[in-house]
Amino acid sequence: MKPKYAYIDTHTHIYGEEFHEDIDEVIKRAKEAGARKIFLPPTGIESTISALCMARKYPRFCYAMIGLHPEEVAENYERIGDAIDDVLSEPNAFIAIGEVGLDFYWDKSNAALQQKAFNMQLDLAIQHGMPLMIHTRNAHKEMVSIMSSVKGHYLTGVFHCFTGTAEEAKELLQFDGFMLGIGGVVTFKKSTLPEVLKNVPLSRLVLETDAPYMSPVPMRGKRNEPSFIPYIIDKLSEIYQLPAYKIAEITTQNALLTFPKVK
Repeated sequence: MKPKYAYIDTHTHIYGEEFHEDIDEVIKRAKEAGARKIFLPPTGIESTISALCMARKYPRFCYAMIGLHPEEVAENYERIGDAIDDVLSEPNAFIAIGEVGLDFYWDKSNAALQQKAFNMQLDLAIQHGMPLMIHTRNAHKEMVSIMSSVKGHYLTGVFHCFTGTAEEAKELLQFDGFMLGIGGVVTFKKSTLPEVLKNVPLSRLVLETDAPYMSPVPMRGKRNEPSFIPYIIDKLSEIYQLPAYKIAEITTQNALLTFPKVK
């Protein structure tokens, strides 16, 4: 049966061990649900290799990124940055630098190191003309400050898993070329995101699952996967008072504009 519409999952970790046993079925379900493309942000070197292998196994459907996640930042971050620079200096299959950013949720003791690593990867994005997949948790103020320092450079990307306030959305949307990544949280009963999004243009949103995490209602408690995106689309359809196919169409266009290497 033909899907009702086509969509892009801009952020999923289906290269992980949670999917090793049934990845072909996961891909099949995604395509049947309407997934047109899936983007794979790694968290470090090992998962970058896994994401790249998956992109090669499912060409023109899965697309890999390269980057160092804030929770993986250590004293050797510069060496990893040099390796990323070397890879991006040659013809490569990566569509973006990510998942990168700041995460002070569990521990702020390495906040300075995280900020140095993020700045390094911002410089790489500018140097190589690559979009960014940005992770921010309990670090909004610091993120806005760092991004403001490079506002003179044209960058594109996604502020992944946005769940913030209307004021935080406004502060992030000042960065032209950046989208807010909207996932399962928008479907949660106590989520304030539906109200916040009433003041955010649909032209600034992309869809994501963050699978295997953050499953949308009614799949809470189950392993998340790209085939669950239609639940997010349905909620956005309700918020924006537009047909589901239109939500899928506009967010797909947004994703393709943000990640120009995707064909």
